[in-house]
Order: sequence, then structure tokens, then C-alpha cells
Amino acid sequence: MKILAVEDEKFALDHILGILKRLEPESEIIGVRSGTKALEEAEGEVPFDVAFLDIDLRDINGIELARRLKMKLPKLNVIFTTGYGDYAGDAFDLHASGYIMKPLTDEKVKRELDDLRHPLHVASAVSEEKTGESRLKVRAFGNFEVFDQQGIPLVFQYAKTKEMFAYLIDRKGAFCTNGEIMGILWGDEASSSKQSYLKNLRTDLGSALKSAGYENVLIRRRGMIAVVPDQIDCDYYDWLKGIPSAINSYRGEYMVQYSWSEFTNSQLEKSGS
Repeated sequence: MKILAVEDEKFALDHILGILKRLEPESEIIGVRSGTKALEEAEGEVPFDVAFLDIDLRDINGIELARRLKMKLPKLNVIFTTGYGDYAGDAFDLHASGYIMKPLTDEKVKRELDDLRHPLHVASAVSEEKTGESRLKVRAFGNFEVFDQQGIPLVFQYAKTKEMFAYLIDRKGAFCTNGEIMGILWGDEASSSKQSYLKNLRTDLGSALKSAGYENVLIRRRGMIAVVPDQIDCDYYDWLKGIPSAINSYRGEYMVQYSWSEFTNSQLEKSGS
């Protein structure tokens, strides 16, 4: 992940950079103290995935900076940081990924990083390299099912492996931490003792996809995992794109065997009403 942080106060910039380095030690993190410098950094060959923008900047208002950045990077996840609540409407109009009220904490920043609006650019880069290959088939409407190109269901060693993959599909390419996945799979029963079990699930998922020829569907980082949406034929993803056949196939049921899917299903129902 490539992250930009913009704060014109040195203390504030050092503070958010410290948080980001703790939460994302393997990510490329760049901090600048002006909107002008931020726009210069956005000209780089590798696009930013996330930008944390202070709204009250001296040279360029953070809202205006976000507009200019998104002209260059339409899928940039913009997360505003501010001590005021007056700009929430502007952030909504810009389809911002997040809005954090200061003071910033690890918990606030992590919550936004775990729920990004747009998939990471690394996923798009991988998918472009793999064009022309057959794609994994996933059915999310009704019961969650996974098929190869010939329509044969993939077999997983553990039932929880399939549920973990379903959750990754639901997250649409956003990286999920081990802790987040454990919370989804085991809820209040999640504990350090489940970590070895989760390791087995990750191995099982990777093996099943690799044996079917779809190892490019996953991206792994230390303690995190994500899917590559562009490598998957999924009715849910087609629904989000507005494809008529997918819209018509939705009958009010989404991954019905998993209770955590109810939130997404309620969003689908509201959008379709």
C-alpha cells in the first residue's frame, strides 16, 4: 500500500506518520507539509492508494486539495483529518473514504484503513499482468459458492476456509488483517489460540486456489490478505457495476449461510429499492 499524509504542522505530521508506520510497517508512507508538495508527489509513477489530508492547510484547503488529487487519481481513498465537524458534508460530496476527528489515535486510523472505499492499486496492477487467463467464478447471491472455469466447485479442507474466502470477497479487494478475520470467524471466541487455526485456513485457501490454477486471486502480506477483484467473475461485483443480468439475479439473498453478511445484504436491498 502507498500512503500519503498531509499536515502543515510538523508535530501533527510526525504524529500521523508514527501511527501509520506502526499500523502499516510494510507500506510506503510519504508525509508532506503542504498541498502543493502533495500534488507534486501525486505525479509519481506508482499511484497512492490512500491520502490522509488535514483540511485546514495553509496553502490549499484540504477539500480543494482532495478535488485536485482525485482528478489525477480517481480511485484514491481520501481520509480527511480535522478538529472541526463543519466539513463532513463536503467530504460526503467528494465520496471520501473516511473522516477522522482529531486527536488521531491508532484505533481511529486503523478503522479507516480496514474499511477503504476503493480497492488498492496493487490489485489492479496484478490483474493487468494476468489478462487473458480464465477467471474464478464466485456466486454471492443466495448461498456463497466458488467454481472453476468448468463450473466445478472448489473443495476446501475446512468449512471455515470457505467462509474466510467469502469475507474476503465481501471486502472487495481491501486488505484484511488476521485479527479482523478471526473476529469474523469466531466472534467473542476469537483468541490467540485461534492463530494457528487461521494459519491452516490461509494455507488451505492458497492451496485450493493454486491447484485450480487461480493463485493470482490472492494477495498476501504479513498478517494481511486480500482478493484481486479483477481476477474474479462475481455476481456481487457485477451488481456493483450495474450489469443488468446481475441486478436481475439478486433476490434479496446474499451469502445467506453467514450471519455477518447481513450488513451488505441490507445495503443491497436499500440500493435496489
